[in-house]
Amino acid sequence: MNSAAVSQETAEIVVSRLFDAPRELVFEAWTNPQHVPHWFGPNRFNTTIHEMDVRPGGVWRLTMHGPDGRDYRNHIVFLEVVKPARLVYKHEPEPGSEPVSFQTTVTFAAEGCQTRLTLRMLFPSSEAREHAVRTYHADEGGIQTLGRLAAHLPQMAVKDLLLTRVFDAPRELVFRAWTERDRLQRWWRPKGFTNPVCEVDVRPGGAIRIEMVGPGGWACPPMVGVFLEAVAPERLVFTTVLLDANGKALFEVLNVVTFEDIGGKTRLTLRAIVTKTTETAQQYLAGMDQGWSESLDRLALEAAAI
Repeated sequence: MNSAAVSQETAEIVVSRLFDAPRELVFEAWTNPQHVPHWFGPNRFNTTIHEMDVRPGGVWRLTMHGPDGRDYRNHIVFLEVVKPARLVYKHEPEPGSEPVSFQTTVTFAAEGCQTRLTLRMLFPSSEAREHAVRTYHADEGGIQTLGRLAAHLPQMAVKDLLLTRVFDAPRELVFRAWTERDRLQRWWRPKGFTNPVCEVDVRPGGAIRIEMVGPGGWACPPMVGVFLEAVAPERLVFTTVLLDANGKALFEVLNVVTFEDIGGKTRLTLRAIVTKTTETAQQYLAGMDQGWSESLDRLALEAAAI
């Protein structure tokens, strides 16, 4: 769903859309110059990124190429960068371009495993806003731009796994099973596996390391990661990376886990998005669905025993 509104009082154009992707992925699409050219701008526009330094005071220079052959140069300065929640930047006219200036605020709000993105373009006056709407169709352009972003997001995922389970335990207890080392070690493993190394530091920036041993004593490649969000008892976001014998990534996953209270029980939703992979990783990715399903079976037993 998307909507656009023009406010006479605040001289704003506001566009909002709900994306079927975690906000970390949406934020990455908005701030990574490898992704931005694939979606930025209205329909039938192409974009060239000249530089993009995403930090307060950093400069973002780009040229939008219109379907009529006209180029629109943009010089942008970042004012705020709060990953993965908020961006504020100011559009300043390039020499020789039309003197249109406005400030953009982009917020990324998590709604379960989805993201509510709100784009606010604030102009110096209602007259300046009206000029942008009348001359450049800035309101419709904002809607089309978010539509193109929605189409690009699925292309960022090599694999997107979504699992939902209802556990007969309060979400505080289920959350504990995810965040207390001894409990996590008992359930995070498929059938026939053990995980003698299970280290978790559940806080933003905290590390994860899990080393499993399969049937017959086969040592699995180690898995490492970092927690991005930890909101007890509602939400966990973390990355996981499987390493080869040389310590290089075989594949990378963005994981979002939400815990919803439903009358004393817990609806858990797990979304695991593979964002990078290698040919060698295919044997591991093929078993990801089954591995998580069997682990969640063990989680049900662990939560019942707390």
